[in-house]
Amino acid sequence: MTEVFDSARAGRTRLGLSRRVCFAALMTGSLLLLSLSGCQSGDSFARLKDSGPSHEVDVSQLANAVPRVDPITIAGNKNPYTVNGVTYQLMPSAKGYSEEGEASWYGNKFHGRKTSNGETYSMYGMTAAHKTLPIPAYVRVTNIANGRQIIVRVNDRGPFHGGRIIDLSYAGAKKLGYANTGTARVRVEAIDPANFQPNSVSLPRVSAQVNKPEKIQPLLVDAKKPSAQPFLQVGVYSSMSSARQLQAQLSSITTFPVSVRRFGEVTSPVFKVWIGPIVDQSQLVALRERLVEQGRYKPFVINAVRDI
Repeated sequence: MTEVFDSARAGRTRLGLSRRVCFAALMTGSLLLLSLSGCQSGDSFARLKDSGPSHEVDVSQLANAVPRVDPITIAGNKNPYTVNGVTYQLMPSAKGYSEEGEASWYGNKFHGRKTSNGETYSMYGMTAAHKTLPIPAYVRVTNIANGRQIIVRVNDRGPFHGGRIIDLSYAGAKKLGYANTGTARVRVEAIDPANFQPNSVSLPRVSAQVNKPEKIQPLLVDAKKPSAQPFLQVGVYSSMSSARQLQAQLSSITTFPVSVRRFGEVTSPVFKVWIGPIVDQSQLVALRERLVEQGRYKPFVINAVRDI
């Protein structure tokens, strides 16, 4: 696997931990041996080569990040900051940002570690690292060579290597078609979450004006046709056993029904894991947010007939 992440950023990521281990160990003579090994941890980590997963991953059904209005927090937004003698000044806003340049990706080496804003990095998530965009930010990334596009959430800093402008997760790079080559020429465009119009079913918003209910026009329903209801789709797998494992996990954290739905041809079906139906919009939003916060799930809303 081509090394796609520079050792400078890797060393910076773990530098704080290495120094704390060294300090704590040196405080006690009996821990001298620990101090010697701990003081080398940052350098050892920096020398590790990055890689993707050891098995083939199907990202064809992986959903884009869904832009939403997130607060800009102190975490991940130190301004200015310096890496390898270079000082970076953050943009005051992501609005209007557009740039073309080289993209890389990072994977197994950082999987499960903390990003710059304290979230847990997953190489299967639709996230990215950028040097100067405020965190979090949402960007559309286009592979100029093949026209493929994805939307990712910026929650990390980097890449600090050459002229690269963005570091995507392994999954993001695979969806754009450059996971095997390591880098690609891309166009990165910021998305304004407040004005974002998704092409598919978006997450319903709960109005804060509860004392001023909207006037809703009556919906004419064909009694012979079952009406669609909202579900959360949490995962898509090529094997039933993997889908069943996720079903068991989700059943332990929610009281809503969790089902596995089979789609596609008999010879090559896919198995989608759904939660629902969840007709109460506030409960739908709350459950989706709870799953997203855990870092392992990327749920999105779909409308479907209950029994299909």
